[in-house]
This record gives sequence, structure tokens and C-alpha cells, in this order.
Amino acid sequence: MKVILRTPHKEERELAGPMTVRELLEQLDVDPEGVIVARGRELLTLDARVEDGDTVEVIRAISGGGA
Repeated sequence: MKVILRTPHKEERELAGPMTVRELLEQLDVDPEGVIVARGRELLTLDARVEDGDTVEVIRAISGGGA
């Protein structure tokens, strides 16, 4: 599968599936608490399965606010 990492710089990797999102993040050594994982416009949970033909994005979650 194609994995696009946006944490914060864009990087692309190829990984063999199928696997869960949790397994994917473990392979990438990414903390699941700090990211959102999406397949197209669908947000994925940690137990969602991703397959070889999928393209998924791992996007760093950013919080902040104004005064």
C-alpha cells in the first residue's frame, strides 16, 4: 500500500498489507495519539484494515487556539 506521511513534512512509503491501522502505525514508529489516518475522505480507526492497493495518509494532529 502507499502511505503518505504528513508529520510534518510529506514523505511517501510503500508497505505490504493487509494490516490494521494500529499495525501500520507500529511499523512506521508513529504514536497513534498524535495522528489522524485517512483513506480518501474516510477517517480510519485503529482497528480498521488497510489493504495492498490502498493509499492512506497519516496526518499529524495539531491543536491550538486563539486568545
